[in-house]
Amino acid sequence: MIIDSHGHYTTAPTAHNEWRESQLDAFLTGQAAPAYPTITDDEIRETIEQNQLRLLTERGADMTIFSPRASAMAHHEGDLAVGSSWARACNDLIARVVDLFPDTFIGVCQLPQFAGEPLDAAVAELERCVGMGFVGLNLNPDPSGGRWSSPPLTDRYWYPMYEKMVELDVPAMVHVSASCTPVFHATGAHYINADTTAFMQLLQGDLFGDFPALRLVIPHGGGAVPYHWGRYRGLADMLKKPPLATHLMQNVFFDTCVYHQPGIDLLFEVIDVDNILFGSEMVGAVRGIDPTTGYYFDDTKRYVDALDLSESDRTKVYSGNARRVYPRLDASLRAKGL
Repeated sequence: MIIDSHGHYTTAPTAHNEWRESQLDAFLTGQAAPAYPTITDDEIRETIEQNQLRLLTERGADMTIFSPRASAMAHHEGDLAVGSSWARACNDLIARVVDLFPDTFIGVCQLPQFAGEPLDAAVAELERCVGMGFVGLNLNPDPSGGRWSSPPLTDRYWYPMYEKMVELDVPAMVHVSASCTPVFHATGAHYINADTTAFMQLLQGDLFGDFPALRLVIPHGGGAVPYHWGRYRGLADMLKKPPLATHLMQNVFFDTCVYHQPGIDLLFEVIDVDNILFGSEMVGAVRGIDPTTGYYFDDTKRYVDALDLSESDRTKVYSGNARRVYPRLDASLRAKGL
């Protein structure tokens, strides 16, 4: 079985996205947001069957861990109440996708976050979504949208979320959203910066001493971390931290959203195979065809297939690690005899 651990509903129905624009316009003009539109099952089927489902089938994968569009979370827009309504609408849409395609998609939720606000609403939304069958969450370490006004991930500000995650036995993908500053291009700079920053924040602290069962997925191949692994090993030593293998890597995982073969080769050369989850973020940040190969940049299965992995390691990357990191996913698959 091949599980894509990193999928977003980037092709959501037009009415959903138009409602978001109307919601934000209403906020800016001090009016009540309009009612959420009626979206039919057929509209959802069309957006999925022509995009994610088609590509998943063509590329030979079986299932996607699916969440709302990351760049559209936009936690810096509106206020916490606006963000709460938006998160609920997005998560309800993901739940409908899962209901329509239960063998192919399983949900991960967006949280209502707003810089400077407590995490009570986010914790409540996580609990609601897990009650609907979701298996994880996307946690934005920078809800300010590139201004980095929130405390580091090791700060006690985040502890209510971690406590709920441990209680519910769900992991978080540490994933920022849109950038509101021209200094950081969203997917080319802000995403990769955030992945790298999150890892360094974790290195500087001792979060997993307080939460040994907590699991965090850092996407996009871990940002710059694998490429600079020696730097982080050296920094751990300079900061009097334990080796990375025991300090972080029993709780931190990377995905394979790295869009060329040399990058995947390096990821697997540097990072232990037990810490790598197959992911593609298809129809996401990079949607074009690589002119040097003739294949889509985000067809990451081709890169993994090209590696000289043992059958055991290949199984770990394609499904075993995801089932271990997302135990509610594993339970759902086992209930289906998979």
